[in-house]
Amino acid sequence: MPQSLSKVALHLIFSTKDRIRAITYHDLRRQLEGYIVGILKNMDCPSLATRCLIDHAHILFLLSRTKTVAQVVQTVKQESSSWIKQQMPDRKDPYLSKFGWQRGYGVFSVSESRISVVKKYVEGQEEHHKRVTFQEEYREILDKHNVAYDEKYVWD
Repeated sequence: MPQSLSKVALHLIFSTKDRIRAITYHDLRRQLEGYIVGILKNMDCPSLATRCLIDHAHILFLLSRTKTVAQVVQTVKQESSSWIKQQMPDRKDPYLSKFGWQRGYGVFSVSESRISVVKKYVEGQEEHHKRVTFQEEYREILDKHNVAYDEKYVWD
């Protein structure tokens, strides 16, 4: 078989450093989403849904057959963190000028039959978080995917 083909959908979740509620500006979150979509496009990892909230991000994307998960996560977090520090300098917002993402992340495989469900879930994050905290949500996702974790280290 001379052709290499793949379709791997992933749901990526990560928080701001120390879960600081840093991205308080709604318009900035929407711009950040667009920036992340561009980063992923440049990596040949198209975004299917990207939602940034005040203290975390959800990204549903297709993994390029030439990239590792670690490469994608590192690039997205590094480039978006650098970008966000450059935004709104006139506001002198200490959270934005010192912005950073947490060191860790969660990434979960999504079957073809569940892509539309996860896409809707990602797009509905703002409404979802009126009822559930990020920590509650993340624990539920880890449990749903049978991921063992140590509460001491999951929130770095």
